[in-house]
Amino acid sequence: MRTTGREVWRHKLAAHPVEVLGSAPQQQRWVDSVFQTMTREQKIGQFFMVATFSNRDEAHYQYIETLVRHYNIGGLIFFQGGPNRQAVLTNRYQAAANIPLLIGIDGEWGLGMRLDSTMDFPKQMTLGALRDTAIVYRMGAEIGRQCKRLGIHINFAPVSDINSNPSNPVIGNRSFGESKENVALKAVAYMKGLQHNHVIATAKHFPGHGDASTDSHLALPTISRSVTQLNDIDLYPFRKLIADSLMGVVTGHLHVPVVDNTPRLAATLSEKVVTELLKKELGFRGLVFTDALNMGGIGKLPAEEVNLRALMAGNDILLYPENVPDAVHKIGSAIDEGKISQELIDEKVKKILRAKYWAGLHKYKPVQLENLNRDLNSSEAQLLKQELCEQAVTLVKNTNNLLPIGPLDTLRLASVSIGTDYGNAFQKMLGRYAPFKQLTYGEKPSSDHSVDEMISQIGDANVVVLSFHRMSPSARWNYGVTSASLNLINRLKQKGVRVVVCAFGPAYALRPFVGTQADAVLCAYEDGEEMQRVVPQIVFGAVPAKGVMPVTIGDWKIGNGLLTASNQRLAYSLPESVGMRSGQLRHIETVIQKAIRDRAFPGCQVLVARKGKVVYDKSFGTLTYNSSERVTDETLYDLASLTKVLGTLQAIMLLNERGAIDLNQKVAYYLTEFQNGNKRNMTVSDVLLHQTGLPAGLSRAIERAKSSGVADYRSVRDSLHTLQVGPNLYASAALRDSIWQWIVRTPLTARMDEDGRYNFVYSDLSFVILQKLVERVSKQPLDTFLNENLYKSLGVSSLCFNPLQCQPGMKIAPTEQDTYFRNSLLQGTVHDQLAALQGGISGHAGLFGDATDIAKILQMNLQRGNYGGHRFLMPGTVPLFVRTQSDRSHRVLGWDKPEVDGNSVYHAAQVSPRSFGHTGFTGNVVWVDPDYDLVFIFLSNRVHPSAGNTLINTQKIRRQLHEIIYQSM
Repeated sequence: MRTTGREVWRHKLAAHPVEVLGSAPQQQRWVDSVFQTMTREQKIGQFFMVATFSNRDEAHYQYIETLVRHYNIGGLIFFQGGPNRQAVLTNRYQAAANIPLLIGIDGEWGLGMRLDSTMDFPKQMTLGALRDTAIVYRMGAEIGRQCKRLGIHINFAPVSDINSNPSNPVIGNRSFGESKENVALKAVAYMKGLQHNHVIATAKHFPGHGDASTDSHLALPTISRSVTQLNDIDLYPFRKLIADSLMGVVTGHLHVPVVDNTPRLAATLSEKVVTELLKKELGFRGLVFTDALNMGGIGKLPAEEVNLRALMAGNDILLYPENVPDAVHKIGSAIDEGKISQELIDEKVKKILRAKYWAGLHKYKPVQLENLNRDLNSSEAQLLKQELCEQAVTLVKNTNNLLPIGPLDTLRLASVSIGTDYGNAFQKMLGRYAPFKQLTYGEKPSSDHSVDEMISQIGDANVVVLSFHRMSPSARWNYGVTSASLNLINRLKQKGVRVVVCAFGPAYALRPFVGTQADAVLCAYEDGEEMQRVVPQIVFGAVPAKGVMPVTIGDWKIGNGLLTASNQRLAYSLPESVGMRSGQLRHIETVIQKAIRDRAFPGCQVLVARKGKVVYDKSFGTLTYNSSERVTDETLYDLASLTKVLGTLQAIMLLNERGAIDLNQKVAYYLTEFQNGNKRNMTVSDVLLHQTGLPAGLSRAIERAKSSGVADYRSVRDSLHTLQVGPNLYASAALRDSIWQWIVRTPLTARMDEDGRYNFVYSDLSFVILQKLVERVSKQPLDTFLNENLYKSLGVSSLCFNPLQCQPGMKIAPTEQDTYFRNSLLQGTVHDQLAALQGGISGHAGLFGDATDIAKILQMNLQRGNYGGHRFLMPGTVPLFVRTQSDRSHRVLGWDKPEVDGNSVYHAAQVSPRSFGHTGFTGNVVWVDPDYDLVFIFLSNRVHPSAGNTLINTQKIRRQLHEIIYQSM
């Protein structure tokens, strides 16, 4: 509704003006003592807050210093630059000031809005999607802490405008939304957070910029509100803020005819707006700032005239003034001419001095440069930013509860990212949860032909996650969504594909997707890396969807947002989210870099998860000592004996709880070839406990197998020689059967205790037997059984035997330079000789993989068989297997347990008695501690180039790392 000529604002006095700048006796004494020393020119100078930059040249810095020394300006507002440079300049300018300066910054979403090397927090429209207002207070408090650390006393935030016009060209996602109640609640929370850290908050842009259709940076917008609309809507947040101790207000460059119909007069220059409405009617007693006086919306008056008129209208501080020397002279002349009284000047100056006292400038201290960057980018602040992103993402559509995505065994997943670059954070994080065909299109599709090509590349995927990046806030450009992109959704649906849309743009950018056939639609509001990492976690249920719409877009109404629950998939966060300290964990890198220098191993991966969150996941070093190729999170490692617990043992647990394998039954019951031999009495549990009399390995048989007289080898694969033993070495498939017969016939050790029971002897043969047991009972090869019953549903894609076949093109860490059998560098063929002679697939060794996928298996075990909303094992299965079962060793069923003497070289002394894990000969360890809800994974290729390298043990490197982790809690 537009205003009518008859509507006039009726001013009335506020019933209870709120004093916010303080009136304590000690404050008044300081104010009076400073005021009494001031000349008229010094008083006038206090009204100016001049714009400055820390990325300019010395001429600029000298100019600012001149204004400070000779014109006694009261403050500075910093714009572009960097924190260390700004700190140095702040100290320089404060040293030049006769009266300490108020330092301000326009940091609506934090220091990163203006400064490099500092943090951006989410914009206010994103915060408008939060259900929890308390976290906005926490953000305000953190921004306040950072401002205070950098010597800043005023933040020109929060934006308190209600964005009632979706086409607003200047406010938009700077507003908390279109609900006056939501805007007020969030603005008050932000304000309190700042001011509780003694940073002055300023609500802007009074009396409300939300209904503008013109950018006030360029021209003067007219706010065509009625009296009722302005009073009930636009002023609502300002009233709430003022009533709750707001200390600053920024007046807007807006023409508001219903309050002051003087043609082309900005509210900034209107006495009716600033003095009558803001100060008298709303009872505001804090500092009133103009918006930047260099903006086009202020008009074309001379700068010195603008400054004077703004002061006369009721503003206290002139922000970003131009031509300060002439403005000082102009204001002095106005006092002489009686246009503005000395009493009013004095009142304003004392108010400014009271604000300086409140901000701590009566005890001014220079900004400390030491550790400044660390303090401004603390782990706690980064965690807060992540929490804000997590809580803001809004699920507006979820047909048949597609999200969070559940079991993965029947899904063929594709990710199509439009408007971004290859290697983006979004697709990287998606890939941590499941194998995706990933397609990236920097150029947005613009034709049917381009859609045809995309459909062809997507192939047979039955679920497509379609993400939109570099979106536009403008309806004119359809928010950066091409018609061809929308056609892609329809084409996919015609093929029966389920489509998840992830919009990395402002809330208004959802409009193109209203009415589309997409099965699920998520609004992420922003396209930063943090948000790109959060959204996949919500897609897969590691993090619940909580956000609500801050505005209405078609059928998706304000306040609406579908909730999802966590399904116990691993999330990714910072150590502080689970009670750990990032600073302590940084010592991990120190230990590892020394180990690499000492040539304990050329490279490694370290992963730490606690309370269901991966909080440390880093790769170090190179693939070899002589290579520049870096280890990455996707590098595959030969897992050696980790195969026992990540593969064979998982299969045994599955078959045991299905009733297919009885732990107390004799192995010979399942493997009839044992019924008449020396192994006829060993039970399944005895085999798992390594107390069967089996020797550690099959060394003599291996030596026999190396002989070409026993095994027929070829350097290339042919129809008969299909068993790959080495990079260029193939044997007949019959060799596998020969190995098994040697195991069946191998003699048992004579080592027994006084009761005639076999002692503990760690034996690879035990798990070769268990492999055969799994295959005989399930009627499937071990690798097939694991893929179909566990790995696919878990989203495990890197774990496999013979990675050169199952993971072609993947980066694999080499193990040994084999000079005594295979005569080549082993890279992608298993290091263990017994496993190699079986074609790389064995129950004791042969798996390759990365830490990400290993973590899923270990976390599932830690969660007693539950992961991703799917129960893989019954709740009692894992506890049964990790319960101490024998008095002959510290081991349990398949797993290793803490060494009782405390002298372990691979686990920390602090591990709980309930913890369990395993090691791998090639330089690996995994360890799970239920008492601390902790998972530790370390992968390396310490056997490169020689297995004789034992520095990893003699230096107790794995133990050192594990102890650092416990010390961080």
